[in-house]
Order: sequence, then C-alpha cells, then structure tokens
Amino acid sequence: MRSKLFVPGSRPELFDKALASEADALSFDLEDAVAEPRKAEARQTLGRFLRGAGAAASGKTLIVRINALDTPHAEADLQAIAQPGVHLVNLPKPEHPDDVRRAAALLQAAEQANGVPEPIGLLLNIETPRALRLAAELAGADPRVQGLQLGLGDLFEPLGISRRDPLAVRQVMLAVRLAAGEAGCWACDSAFADIADAAGFQAEAAVARGLGFIGKSCIHPRQVALANEAFRPGDDEIAHALRVVQAAEQAAADGVGAWVVDGRMVDAPFLSRARATVQWARRLGLLPATP
Repeated sequence: MRSKLFVPGSRPELFDKALASEADALSFDLEDAVAEPRKAEARQTLGRFLRGAGAAASGKTLIVRINALDTPHAEADLQAIAQPGVHLVNLPKPEHPDDVRRAAALLQAAEQANGVPEPIGLLLNIETPRALRLAAELAGADPRVQGLQLGLGDLFEPLGISRRDPLAVRQVMLAVRLAAGEAGCWACDSAFADIADAAGFQAEAAVARGLGFIGKSCIHPRQVALANEAFRPGDDEIAHALRVVQAAEQAAADGVGAWVVDGRMVDAPFLSRARATVQWARRLGLLPATP
C-alpha cells in the first residue's frame, strides 16, 4: 500500500475516477470530508457503491474512514459500509483500548447483518497526544487491528506545533512506527496538505520510507505517483536483497549464523528484511512471481 488516496464520501462523481487511478488503496472518507448535514446521504451513497461490482473487482485495497465513536454517526456508518469488498475500516481518534474493542464489536455486528464472509480489519488513526502515548496498546487491543495511520495535522495544529518542523515530524513518525512494530502491525504515513509542494511531499515520504512505513496518504491524485515512487524498492535494494537471500541458503548449509554480503555482515534480522523486500518486489511485479 504505497499510496492511499482519500476520496470524499459525499463526492460520488469521484468514485469511479479513484478506482481508475494508480493508487494502491482508496480511503473513502465519511468524517472530515463530509459536512454534518450530508453525513447520512454520504454513508448511504457510499454503501451502494461498495456493494457494486466495480468496487469488488478493482483489485485495490478499499478503506472507509468512519466518524469517531463519540459522534452519533459511527454505528450507522459501519452498518452502511461493512460490505464484502471493504478491506479496512479507518477509526479516527481512538483514545483508549476500549474504543478499539468497541469499534471491533460494532464492526462484527455490521458484518453479520450484511453477510460479510471475511473479517474487515481496523486501521487506527494516531492523531491525538493520548493516542500517541498509548499507540502500542491501541494497536494490540484487538486482533482486527492491521495498521496505524499517522495524522499529523490533527496532532500538531491544536498544540501549535509546526507541521513543517522536520525534527518534530521525524520524532512522531518514529514513535508510531515503533508502536506498530511492538504490536506486530504496519504503519502508514500522514497526509501532506500542501498539494503544490511536490518536493516537500517527496522529502517527507523519503523520511517515512526510511523509518519503515509502508506508504503515505494522498489528498490529491497528483500525489499518488510521488508516493508510489517513494515507496518502491530500488533496483539496487532488490538486487542486494536477492543476494542476501541466496547467500543465506549456503550459510544454513554451512551452519553459519552470520555471513558477509556486499562487504557487510548480515544475520537473521537482515535476512528477514531482505525476504520482505523480495516479497514486496514480487507483489509489485518487479520480480517474477514465485513458481
């Protein structure tokens, strides 16, 4: 999921365009992008779209950001959008592990009511100071949690922290990534609001990639290609990973726990990363699929 494109839930004219985009994932938004008087209309319109053949056949990861649990909309959102084609529900502003467990229970009930055969995962927004402090606990609160999503705008703006302060951004990124690692899930980077600043988007995406995030949120289609490129494993990276994996076979035969590849010592943690890179490259079609 290199790129995750936000799509306003109140803009059905954009739905098919989003499906035709190069984004790996689409995040249909019923929260911030939908004005209060249009919440019910948006959830019903999106629910009909998600039940359609086009959504199910898109091959994209389909995500819906519902309204927060402390609003009157969250349960109705889940009842409308828990459909077989949906992969993840994005939960905004969880503050306590009980919030995650409550969302999971409501989601399970909606799945049962709608005949959803496979469990839908949860993607948790980390966008408040408390959520940042408890990020690992939130991520570990329920087996449905598959990832954490950083929300720097909601986190920084109320506190007067500059969204463009690279030290602050990096520190929070690292905290979220480590929390996700503790819980055994992945982390997705925040949106970048300055649509015209491609260089700024690329720089922030590069930092996120270096910290082990799987991709970046996009608020405009023009950011999708930038995210896809930033989170694509490079040719040299893939080649090195292949050499590490190949050398590991000989090392195992020799009973060696650490070995040298390209002048660098590697052992089990490096092998794990190399295997993940090879698998990632295969999924993107950069290497032949495993027979």
